[in-house]
Amino acid sequence: MTLTDQILDRGAVLLLANKGEPVRLEGCELEETDLSDLILNGWVFEDCILRKAKFKSARMERAQFIGCKGGQADFTSADLTEAQFTGCDFNNTPFKGALLSQAVFKRCKLTGANFNDSRNLDVVFEECRLNDARLRGFAFNKQTLKSLDLTNADLANVDFREVMFEDCSLRDAGLSHARFEGADLRGTDIGGVRLEDARRFKGATISKAQAAELLSELGLKVR
Repeated sequence: MTLTDQILDRGAVLLLANKGEPVRLEGCELEETDLSDLILNGWVFEDCILRKAKFKSARMERAQFIGCKGGQADFTSADLTEAQFTGCDFNNTPFKGALLSQAVFKRCKLTGANFNDSRNLDVVFEECRLNDARLRGFAFNKQTLKSLDLTNADLANVDFREVMFEDCSLRDAGLSHARFEGADLRGTDIGGVRLEDARRFKGATISKAQAAELLSELGLKVR
């Protein structure tokens, strides 16, 4: 079933969900709608307005979000296993405690999003803005990260072991207890790194230019 250009409240969505089949919503408005605890597995949201919508503890396995505007939506503790987010704006959105196994985020704005305490096995981010986001304890090990802006992000305890960075930014990120053994950082901006965080790069590969910049950040002159 496909619905187009509708304004939907919780009651309308619940009626659709009770049919037990995935629904496709195109150009629909669900701003501030509370969809907490609903079963929406396989639903597709395309070009929908989801600002401040609540999906807390909703079951949304294999759901797709395409071109949606969802700033300050709430996915706390939602099941987003194998969900796909493409070209969406979910700035300042909490994903705390969400199940994100094999979820995919491509070309998304996730500025200020909170992924702390999420279960995040094999999550893929590509060409995403994650500046000021919170990703404490996230596992990226052995991935290739492409075009991620992690400026000012909270990356405490993040596992970057054996990660290949391509056109990324870690500028001014919080890297407390992050791990970089075997990582290739030559494709990332590591400016603004603090002395205590520079130690985290032990075992990683950086370029000569990055080494000079890093030493400069630490107050040392390279001649």
